[in-house]
Amino acid sequence: MLVKNMRSYKKAKNSVGLLIRRFGGSFSSMLGINLSKAEPKEVFKWFLASILFGARISETIAINTYRQFEKDDLLDADKIIEAGWDNLVKSLDAGGYVRYDFKTADKLLEVMKNLKTNYNGNLNLLHDQASDPRDLEEKIKNLGKGIGDVTANIFLRELRGIWKNADPLPQELVINAARELGYIPLRGENEKERMEILKDLHEVWIENKVKRRSFIDFEAALLRYGKNLRRRPNMTLIH
Repeated sequence: MLVKNMRSYKKAKNSVGLLIRRFGGSFSSMLGINLSKAEPKEVFKWFLASILFGARISETIAINTYRQFEKDDLLDADKIIEAGWDNLVKSLDAGGYVRYDFKTADKLLEVMKNLKTNYNGNLNLLHDQASDPRDLEEKIKNLGKGIGDVTANIFLRELRGIWKNADPLPQELVINAARELGYIPLRGENEKERMEILKDLHEVWIENKVKRRSFIDFEAALLRYGKNLRRRPNMTLIH
């Protein structure tokens, strides 16, 4: 991997802590969702939030909309189904999710009905039936046509080390951020190469851990940094 000599090591040691301080840690903990014990209710909350984060919409709007669902007590599959399309649209609009309100209401109803029918509303049962990480990703996406690679990645990324088969490959934004910070060498992005990138990032984290933080926090901070780089290509971590 790239961080081998002392100069690179010191750079990584300093920048990993700075990265997390500046861009924050896991999205789930920011929302007050505790995934540490994989309790079904908490996993479901994060799944709902992941669907909201999965659209091309700002992080702030996704957060506000999740908070609206909290306020409206729509935090399990049964309650979302019982609310119906009109009420879901109202909750989405109240959270600022106006651009995707109709489409997302359709998606939520389809996904929740399939989750109830196939897994009794329990995402842990879905995980238990998956044979490996890629099969788990497919099972998540098969819950509804609106669940794509991005949403599945968001959801499973924060369940690393909690669900046995939760081990998604890093997103392009994470890879771009890691390259910019010198954590990984320049290489392609096919599946095998992304697996190597993930190994490199784990190694960077093991060498440069931050107290009371986890690899999940590190990856979430890289994602946010990657988003900022996309908007401002000349941005640097330290300025």
